[in-house]
Amino acid sequence: MRINSKIRIAGPDDIPQIMELCCLHAEYEKAAYSIKNKKERLLRDLFATDPKLYCLVVESNAELIGYATYMKQYSTWDAEEYLYLDCIYIKEFARGLGIGEKLVKTIEKQGRKLGCSLIQWQTPDFNIRAIKFYRRIGAVSKNKERFFLKI
Repeated sequence: MRINSKIRIAGPDDIPQIMELCCLHAEYEKAAYSIKNKKERLLRDLFATDPKLYCLVVESNAELIGYATYMKQYSTWDAEEYLYLDCIYIKEFARGLGIGEKLVKTIEKQGRKLGCSLIQWQTPDFNIRAIKFYRRIGAVSKNKERFFLKI
C-alpha cells in the first residue's frame, strides 16, 4: 500500500486536527488527554515570534495523518543544546510505509537549522513496534525512569 503524503510545518489552521491526533496519540499510549484550553495555548506557543514549541505535520488528501512536536533544550552534561522530540505520532493505517522515517529525517534537518546535533525522546516500554523502528533508524536507548511532580 502506498499513501501520497507530504510533511510540512504546521500552521494555525492545523490546530484542531493536531488536537485530534493528540487525542489518538494519548489513547494509543494509554494516557488521558483533555482538550480544555489546548487550542489557545497551542496557538500561542507554536506561532509566537519566539516559539516554545515547533510542529511538523504529515498531510494526505487535505487530512493530517501524523504530527511531531519538538523544542530546543539544554544538556548540562554535554554543555550544548539538543532537540527534544516531545511527540511523534502517525495514524495506524499509515504506519510501516516509510512515513515515520521521512518524518524523523525532516526533524533531523530542522534540528540542524536550530543548531542542535542530537535528538532525544522517550516512548512507553510497551510500544515495541516504535522501539524496533527507533533502533532500525540507528537510535539507541538509555534505561531511565521519567518522574512527574505536580506543582
